[in-house]
Amino acid sequence: MNIDELKQKMREANYVFDDTLATVLYVALQLGRPLLIEGAAGVGKTEVAKVMASALDRDLVRLQCYEGLDESKALYEWNYQKQLLSIQVNMNVQDKDTLTKQLFSDEYLLERPLLKSIRSEKPVVLLIDEIDKADEEFEAFLLELLSEMQVTIPEIGTVKAKSIPFVVLTSNRARPLSEALRRRCAYLYIDYPDMEKELAILRAKLPHVDDRLCAQVALAVHKLRSNEAILKKPSIAETLDWAAALDALGIRELTPDALRQTAGFVLKNNEDLTALEETGEEEHSCGCGGHCHG
Repeated sequence: MNIDELKQKMREANYVFDDTLATVLYVALQLGRPLLIEGAAGVGKTEVAKVMASALDRDLVRLQCYEGLDESKALYEWNYQKQLLSIQVNMNVQDKDTLTKQLFSDEYLLERPLLKSIRSEKPVVLLIDEIDKADEEFEAFLLELLSEMQVTIPEIGTVKAKSIPFVVLTSNRARPLSEALRRRCAYLYIDYPDMEKELAILRAKLPHVDDRLCAQVALAVHKLRSNEAILKKPSIAETLDWAAALDALGIRELTPDALRQTAGFVLKNNEDLTALEETGEEEHSCGCGGHCHG
């Protein structure tokens, strides 16, 4: 697949991208390098992995990171119940060493996302989502996988990749990531889209929604993100939800009343809803009665 074919595949998935993003994806894919994507929550980092899985016609294997994540949840786990049952059935077996080896064989191994991705016969897209939420110890554990495409299981030994996954790591920058991790990855930073790109996303994902309404939604979301009083900036997904909600109500123009009625689709906490109300009151202190649309 050349870069033009990759771009065409992303367009077919209704994904709005620029040349920089497409180039980084293509080169990382060609070099077999993991890709680290940073940016604020909701800018579409996870969507990149989903689109690449679609474009490459691969399965998407996702590992959602969180504080306390360890190898048993990310790499592998032994099926202890099945092992215990096997021990009870084979209690009288004389060759204990053979029984022990059998207990730690593939038959009793439960694959978790990391192991599943490298043992797959066909290449997959491996998404390690929000790596910044995991502990530094887990981040260090990942280095072997990212650099050598292999993992070590004490009871079995080194497991080398049967196929090379395309690895995408995302980070909301909740904590700094190590230089060792960064060195092993290609890098991409995604910011909130400008109005033109947000409108293009709305048109691509919601082609049935009135174009004028999409433009008003894109403008309103841009203003909400630039408002320092809004703590949780609206994500692209929330922009799409809001436009879809307005369309479902048959609304064709984003009036102040329509904004108040549907604000819960774009702002997701009470503090931000209150800040929106206060902003609206300030804008309409001109005595227009709310008819100037802010």
